[in-house]
Amino acid sequence: MSDRFLYTLPTDPVAVPLVEQLTDEYHTRYGDYFEKGGASQEMNRYPPERFSAPDGAFVLLLRGERPIAGGAFMRYDEHTAELKRMWTDRDHRRQGLARRVLAELEAQALRQNYRKVYLTTGFRQPEARELYLRAGYSPLFDLDAEPETVQILAFEKRLLPVGALFANENGDAPRSAAAGK
Repeated sequence: MSDRFLYTLPTDPVAVPLVEQLTDEYHTRYGDYFEKGGASQEMNRYPPERFSAPDGAFVLLLRGERPIAGGAFMRYDEHTAELKRMWTDRDHRRQGLARRVLAELEAQALRQNYRKVYLTTGFRQPEARELYLRAGYSPLFDLDAEPETVQILAFEKRLLPVGALFANENGDAPRSAAAGK
């Protein structure tokens, strides 16, 4: 069975099981940490339309017709997308799915003319912290500090069009990988 990406909204019936599982995970990890209303209020802080074009995106990774991972972004500022709601189904972890969703969201952000990605994750999500560090995100907090003292772990990453990776030291125009052979 092959996997495929589906762009939709968090309110789409196919997304509901994954969104509910993420809400439950927030509740389990953070309890009453979030302001009045708990994890449900946090999950509903933004209207679903914030995660739709032209300013945002909400993507699911489907295996068959079942969502196994997903994530979203919304406009942070004119040049920056803010990642939100990255999640992998609890029965499908440790397969690199979050990294696939992250790469898809970065590519979509580029397609929507963003040049940078910003995100925050919570101090009780060490696997998310490590994912973003391994994916080249710069921490906007002291990595040596205890995460609970920082609480909101912010990251950013400049997005480069694929060809930009092959620009020479003089800053000449990007060239394709084939041209460098």
